[in-house]
Amino acid sequence: MADVLLTLLVLKTRQSEQLQAFYQTLGVDLAEEKHGKGPVHFAGRAGDVVIEVYPLSDDGTPVDSSTRLGFAVKNVVEVIRALEGIGTPIVKPPKETTWGFQAVVKDPDGRSVELTQRW
Repeated sequence: MADVLLTLLVLKTRQSEQLQAFYQTLGVDLAEEKHGKGPVHFAGRAGDVVIEVYPLSDDGTPVDSSTRLGFAVKNVVEVIRALEGIGTPIVKPPKETTWGFQAVVKDPDGRSVELTQRW
């Protein structure tokens, strides 16, 4: 079996600024970018993974809210407090699990985002 590493995650949204604020609050530093004739979007890194937030056209295409994302953070409680400060829905408050101290929140498009404290 070949070694595989995730290097890019593109999230499409009709709420670019709200998604940028959510992921910035989570700790992903997203900066505005534009490549050639492409749309203005936001890009940043979570470890070795480039995360990009692209605008989704208003053609009725549904926003994908079924994808679940997971991030390791230094302090789940602090991140949850910061996310609550911007109105983020908390699905599961922080608690000890088999996989570490975890919480689950929803990003502005309704994607579940699992936060795990591993340090």
